[in-house]
Amino acid sequence: MTAGVKHMPNSKSSSMKTKAALLIAASAAALVLSAVLSICLGASGLSPGELWHALISGPGTSKASRILWYVRLPRTFACIMAGAALAVSGTVIQKVLANNLASPGIIGVNAGAGLAVAACCAAGNYAAWAIAGSSFLGAMAATFLVVIVARKSNASRTTVVLGGVAVTACINAVTETIVTVFPDAALASADFRVGGFSSVNQGRLLPAAVLIFSGIAVICTLTNELDVMSLGDDTANALGLRVARMRNMMLTLAAMLAGASVSFAGILGFVGLIVPHMARRIIGNDSGHLIPFCALLGGSFITVCDIVARMLFAPYELPTGIIMSFLGGPFFIWLLLRRRERQP
Repeated sequence: MTAGVKHMPNSKSSSMKTKAALLIAASAAALVLSAVLSICLGASGLSPGELWHALISGPGTSKASRILWYVRLPRTFACIMAGAALAVSGTVIQKVLANNLASPGIIGVNAGAGLAVAACCAAGNYAAWAIAGSSFLGAMAATFLVVIVARKSNASRTTVVLGGVAVTACINAVTETIVTVFPDAALASADFRVGGFSSVNQGRLLPAAVLIFSGIAVICTLTNELDVMSLGDDTANALGLRVARMRNMMLTLAAMLAGASVSFAGILGFVGLIVPHMARRIIGNDSGHLIPFCALLGGSFITVCDIVARMLFAPYELPTGIIMSFLGGPFFIWLLLRRRERQP
């Protein structure tokens, strides 16, 4: 009898791990399928056979080769990287702050990136590398400012949120001042503020991809700490975790992921909100399974949204950020209504 009782938890745990592994494998298959569709679909009218021949023959001078190697492959890879980065960033922020309505924007990522790009354009520098680099540095600087504010006030969940709101408001005020005084900066940064992948190239993508891979890898090694933090500050401290230090480190990693994504994709709203909610409902809240699942699901999600943006009014193309806003706005309202219904 005792042996049977001991065996049940092990059997249940094994079943949960098997289910999680199958879901992760299914999300990986969905990512591959969405990537193939992204490569094959477009306004150019190329057949899958032409694209396959261009793929196996390598970069060349033919029309199909140029479109495949210099447009669709970088764009598809950019969608996957941005989706993985923003989804994992949102998951980490929601767990660290214990707030399922939190997203990268709450810690100043979008505001800092927008200010840096506006300042770069106001200075007359419109080069792609300058805009990408300034957006990343702006995102990181804003997040470090929020972390410093939180550290000075004991880095509790509430002070991090309030600090992020205050810093974001101040940064947005400065940004609006710049674009008012320098109208050309507003025009030059308009595409960046909407978000999309029409201007992605390898030079902007590769450095950000290194940061994204590195950030996700580090977070995957800290999933146990992330789960301990979700138990609450008092419990986590009692278990020996240095909560304030770990919170600041997690927020910095989340900002690095979101900032790297913003540097080549612009500001894509709601990804860090929608995907973590979808993932938790499917695979559960265990960080060891949730983080890789979110990365795969986020990559598929943005890739599909980008396909819709390209094909909906082809040959005209919508910015992917507009599709995200159409999806994210109603989703956010639905979340607010659900939270209200659950309150006593």
